[in-house]
Amino acid sequence: MDSSQNMTEGNGGNGSLSAQANDTATANASANDPKENLNQVINSIQKNLGLIHQLYLTVSSFNAASQAPLLQRLNGLITELDNMDKLAEKCNIQVPMEVLNLIDDGKNPDEFTRDVINSCIAKNQVTKGKTDGFKALRKNLLEELEQAFPDEVESYREIRAISAAESKRLAQAQSSLPNGDVKVKPEL
Repeated sequence: MDSSQNMTEGNGGNGSLSAQANDTATANASANDPKENLNQVINSIQKNLGLIHQLYLTVSSFNAASQAPLLQRLNGLITELDNMDKLAEKCNIQVPMEVLNLIDDGKNPDEFTRDVINSCIAKNQVTKGKTDGFKALRKNLLEELEQAFPDEVESYREIRAISAAESKRLAQAQSSLPNGDVKVKPEL
């Protein structure tokens, strides 16, 4: 029996050597499933936290007799950290540097999400203001043009109405399925 097997069976907790082999087999079977890869990394992180807690308990009550369990737990932690590193290589998760900086500063990373959403709302309001301004300008220009050139504006409006109806018809034709149903865009 090797030291990592002693550690996992003797600590009463975080799995056995066969469970680690099973985790590796599962990792190989689902190497293409990003969600499963992420779940495996999360499980490995939880195992590492448990091992670190056990290591803390061993170190806090250290005496000469606890040297062998301490070395076993250290070896187990190193093995699980290596496993976590291998599992993490399969995950392609990009974390913004701002989030890592917030965590380093001891702040909640949800602040980053809140700030990004608030920034998007502010930019959306600016863009909406610009589009509303252009709509008002178009309306004013059409009113002025209608006073100066009523016949041309009337023919322009007819052309716009025909063009809009044609665009709508084409959009509906492209979104219909062979059985006559209409595709519905999922709202995000």
